[in-house]
Amino acid sequence: MEPTTIREGYLVKKGTLLNSWKVVWVVLADDAIEFYKKKTDNSPKGMIPLKDAKLTSPCQDFTKRTLVFKVSTAKNQDHFFQASHLEEREVWVKDIKRALTCLQGGKKFARKSTRRSIRLPENVNLSELYVLMKDQDSGVKELKVEKDKRLFNHCFTGNNVIDWLISEGKARNRAEGLMLATGLLNEGFLLPAGDVSKDGAEKGAECVFLDQIEALYYFGHRRKNWKVRKFILRDDPAYIHYYDATKGEDDPLGSIHLRGSVVTAVEYVPDSKRQEVDGNLFEIITSDEVHYYLQAATADERKDWIKAIQSVAKMGK
Repeated sequence: MEPTTIREGYLVKKGTLLNSWKVVWVVLADDAIEFYKKKTDNSPKGMIPLKDAKLTSPCQDFTKRTLVFKVSTAKNQDHFFQASHLEEREVWVKDIKRALTCLQGGKKFARKSTRRSIRLPENVNLSELYVLMKDQDSGVKELKVEKDKRLFNHCFTGNNVIDWLISEGKARNRAEGLMLATGLLNEGFLLPAGDVSKDGAEKGAECVFLDQIEALYYFGHRRKNWKVRKFILRDDPAYIHYYDATKGEDDPLGSIHLRGSVVTAVEYVPDSKRQEVDGNLFEIITSDEVHYYLQAATADERKDWIKAIQSVAKMGK
């Protein structure tokens, strides 16, 4: 029987021989991972057999790279992949884990339904619930939390989510609230922040939401409308400020703190439509894991922006 394709998409992969990271098109089947130079290529650059392989996520082998996971083959060959955002890494890791478990048990890969696995009622609309939770006036309040010498912006605790679901009449009790929150987590509407919530999300085949004050979460960074902005990069302090292109530079619309951030070229933006955004994209991931997607006018311009931002992120004050 032909192997079944489970998941495919662009990831950044470390070269096997050279210490270089390149974007490749990755195809996960039920017995192997194939990777291609381009999506349109007919033959893969390489193949990683999954039988008796091991998965490590998160992978801490690279201090300057986040969102990396490692697949180690039975012959002790290590393959490193980097996702462009947290949600993307989690769905790849979840599917690879399940593929490994199925191979080990001699079973056929079968994708579980989030709704069935946590018994969500059929009339629950997670997208509508997510919109209500994000309402600035009546939704879950985002906080700035310092934990383990790290600062988490725009986050909230697990027990606050359950409290909100009950107070708004979306859940009758904490057990029902946990089911809803787990559904939101599995569908990427909520993302784990910090070690406690990440440990819960990475246990087993399904993500687990934690009703705890120590567990921190973000809203999933869903795509907003694209707008033309004027950007000014500064190294002291290390920020990139953006402005309304039709107005002056006295009042910036916002800023991105670049110290310790990671910037990479990406081929697509999660949840975007191809015809709405295409080409010359890059992503900035800040030190507290907030994601920003930008598009340059040309490939050369994108290369120049990435180089300049990388320099400021490393050397800026």
